[in-house]
Amino acid sequence: MTVARVAWTVGVKDLRVELRSRSTMSTVVPFAATMLIAFGFALGPGRTLLLQTAPGLLWLAALFAAVELFHRAYLAESEGDALEGLLLAPVDKGAIYLGKAAAAAVQLMVLLCITTVMVVALFGLPLGERPALLLLTFVLGVVGLTALGSLLGLLAVLGRTRRAAVPVLVLPLLSPVVIAAIRATDLLTRGGNHDVGGWLGLLAAFDAIFLASGFLVYGHVLED
Repeated sequence: MTVARVAWTVGVKDLRVELRSRSTMSTVVPFAATMLIAFGFALGPGRTLLLQTAPGLLWLAALFAAVELFHRAYLAESEGDALEGLLLAPVDKGAIYLGKAAAAAVQLMVLLCITTVMVVALFGLPLGERPALLLLTFVLGVVGLTALGSLLGLLAVLGRTRRAAVPVLVLPLLSPVVIAAIRATDLLTRGGNHDVGGWLGLLAAFDAIFLASGFLVYGHVLED
């Protein structure tokens, strides 16, 4: 099987599992809503402060959603010994990584869109004059989070601490992606389109590095 075919098969399988269980959505969406409402009350009624913090809150919610997503992505397989099946499968292990990262990216993109709607409704965050660039920021940010997070999630599940290890590994290493995504989102929602190119380029560079690294080392991590 080709790399694309294997990645497609694995990605579709993961998405079907999530559609049947809906465990991630049912956990993360209420958490994101609660966090945004709590911050809204804490920051007070001042519109200026709410608009300044809204991009950060949006991506903070996405980051915590990603942590839960990466944990659940491998939990069922580790408990059912399905990871051994992945190891024994006569296919490129990098293709398995791409499929899992793609499935995680689709789920996280849906969660980010839902969170964006909540931020717009609660804080009145404008989507800016160039929504296409904002969507590109979302895509690049999500790809960066899932490209590295899918590899770190496997490392955490293979370790002894499992759940505790996911945020310990994910949060520090994904901070540069989150910071770049926050800055790009903030500039676009405030109309600073001329300054956003550098941040988008940085996000694209992170994506390329993380995807290439994950594709190359995923098989070694799975075997060890």
